Amino acid sequence: MCDQLLWSHYRYLLPIIDDNKFDYYVMITATQNLSVRELRERIKSNEYERIGYKEELLEPKINTLIKNPIIIKTNKETKDVSEYVLHQLILENIDDFLKELGVGFTYVGNEYKIKIGNRYNYIDFLLFNVKYNCYVVIELKVTEMKAEYIGQVMKYINYVDKHIKELFNDKTVGVVICKKENKFVMEYCTDHRIFTTTYEVV
Repeated sequence: MCDQLLWSHYRYLLPIIDDNKFDYYVMITATQNLSVRELRERIKSNEYERIGYKEELLEPKINTLIKNPIIIKTNKETKDVSEYVLHQLILENIDDFLKELGVGFTYVGNEYKIKIGNRYNYIDFLLFNVKYNCYVVIELKVTEMKAEYIGQVMKYINYVDKHIKELFNDKTVGVVICKKENKFVMEYCTDHRIFTTTYEVV
């Protein structure tokens, strides 16, 4: 038993039968100083299942803690949303979105304007992760994952590395949040700095 947790925490932890799942929630409660309410919400949202158990969680990297799917909360009626609507839903609850992504994410900007050659491009969300000391490019897609999304994110990552990040920052990573995964696309994406996950609007 972890002495950093209260009995109120263990009321929600003790019914968990799976040892790995139990250990995961004890770890994040202790390391992230979760309140009882925050722990209850994490368990209720099936965070452990959405991350998927990985041995690396004992020494986590940024990609090991990205949930699948990412839950985007709204009080509005949503069936099929456009990228613009999805973007606005995230902006309306940006704090929840950053917490949903994982530990240490901070907001830098949305529709972040960059100039490549003579043309302006716009990164959906540019974040910084203070835990892993790196910029994070987020691209939203309301379709199935496509190969061209990898090229788009790679272009943005390279731009941030060359023009925005400091020498003491780690290399930029990219996350494509899409409606549906395509494992064949990711199988042939050899760059370890690009990750993909899906979203659910609830």
